Amino acid sequence: MAHDTKKRIGIYPGTFDPVTKGHLHLIKRASKLVDHLIIGVAISEKKKPLFDVNERLDLLNADIANMPEKYCGIDVRSFDNLLVHFAMEQGATCIFRGLRAVSDFEYEFQMTGMNARLAPEVETVFLMAADKYQFVSSAFVKEIYSLGGDISEVVTPNVERALQSKFGK
Repeated sequence: MAHDTKKRIGIYPGTFDPVTKGHLHLIKRASKLVDHLIIGVAISEKKKPLFDVNERLDLLNADIANMPEKYCGIDVRSFDNLLVHFAMEQGATCIFRGLRAVSDFEYEFQMTGMNARLAPEVETVFLMAADKYQFVSSAFVKEIYSLGGDISEVVTPNVERALQSKFGK
């Protein structure tokens, strides 16, 4: 049986406003499963992100550069079109999605069904969040930080400094 030499490219999409250690843990795990991983940063102006897209790209690039374990090449790119269209433009064969809790599942299930209709050649792969990150979300990180809480366990020092400059602390 001939071995297919085509590179397997995966996409891990998100808003990453800001990137958390939970995101980085999923990036590490997804990098084991493909030959090349693209982190797709959704521009998502309707979500009114705290960090603009260039700041989010910079934070991700810095945190990925500092990751001790990467199992493939990783690029960070922004997109403002449909995720499946972005995936097809990048030549991706799969989209990685993180699941933290049952509450994530219903939304992800619906999105996966729609993506499968739009691009049946692109698979969605779900990765369960590690126990210690199941409660972590970017929204919680911003709220906890803005109210004076300690977020050092769930974000890198790089992201904590970026939050300091945003909130003027």
